Amino acid sequence: MDERAPGGSQPDRAGGAFAASLLEWYDRHARTLPWRTSSRDLAAGVRPDPYRVWMSEIMLQQTTVAAVKSYFAAFTERWPTVEDLAAAEDAEVMGAWAGLGYYARARNLLACARTVAGERGGRFPDNAAELRSLPGVGEYTSAAIAAIAFDEPVAVVDGNIERIATRIACIETPLPAARKPIRALVQTLTPRERPGDFAQAMMDLGATICTPRKPACVLCPVSDHCEARRHGRQEEFPVKAAKSAKPSRVGAAFVLRRTSDGAVWLRRRPASGMLGGMSEPPTTAWSSRADGATGSDAAPIAGDWRLAGFVRHGFTHFDLDLEVWLAETTVDPAIEGWWATPATLPGEALPTLMRKVLERAEAGQAEASAI
Repeated sequence: MDERAPGGSQPDRAGGAFAASLLEWYDRHARTLPWRTSSRDLAAGVRPDPYRVWMSEIMLQQTTVAAVKSYFAAFTERWPTVEDLAAAEDAEVMGAWAGLGYYARARNLLACARTVAGERGGRFPDNAAELRSLPGVGEYTSAAIAAIAFDEPVAVVDGNIERIATRIACIETPLPAARKPIRALVQTLTPRERPGDFAQAMMDLGATICTPRKPACVLCPVSDHCEARRHGRQEEFPVKAAKSAKPSRVGAAFVLRRTSDGAVWLRRRPASGMLGGMSEPPTTAWSSRADGATGSDAAPIAGDWRLAGFVRHGFTHFDLDLEVWLAETTVDPAIEGWWATPATLPGEALPTLMRKVLERAEAGQAEASAI
């Protein structure tokens, strides 16, 4: 078997047979993704665009590939360079991000774009150590950009790769404590040649073959290197520490509709904190107390408020139950905000939670009208 990589480079000894087998599989079976430069194109001299690599990695944090594809296409068409993104209005970017979740990423995206455009002449650092100095770029993201965009042979470890590594070596230490030995193992496997392709091959392997349940070991190109498979223990890894129960919070949202045209009153959430900088109908604080600020008495203005229903939404660290109250008015309320008409509402920077609130209010209105 010819173990030469595309373009004729010999796999580095640090990666050994594992890297050679994995890269050979990747060259045949790599997923086609809008931000990815294929191994064939790389061999032909095409270089990945660091801006697109960075954009995709920020979007993919805690989000699926399927969810990211359309957002990535929309962002890179609207803002094709880091300078274009840096010049965009905050509200414009937050609106384009709405629905993708984890909104601190969107704020960091803008902060990083402005840092790169304003302080670095539009050029991203070419190594993981310097990339980590950018807003929103942590250990994983810096390594991924450095490997994929700049060929730095640095260990890239996401959730898929954690699973592969713990199975390869039967790492019994529970996550997150296992991350240090996992990173050390992945570093020993990462070749000096084609480290970006190696990292993406590991991601693809975890996404398509070395899956959390019922991994397709018979199709795995590196199954001969897997201790977990040798002992029939594949689904026992990674070992995870027991999770504590997720706490709950309560609150209320107040949807004020203008009778003349059905517009709703929105305001901007504070820049920092949960859903920072996003749009919302006025809400109370979210309390962990069962007797937290809820009910029509907590409304920001007086009105004929009626309960339209309830919305439950899960965040990473807690579940939220919101009462949804609805009222109508013919005048502008004496509180901060603006009217969003049915025509402009789709373009508002509304997170998924707040879209649920507005949908519940609309359903409540329809139910009341049917009585």
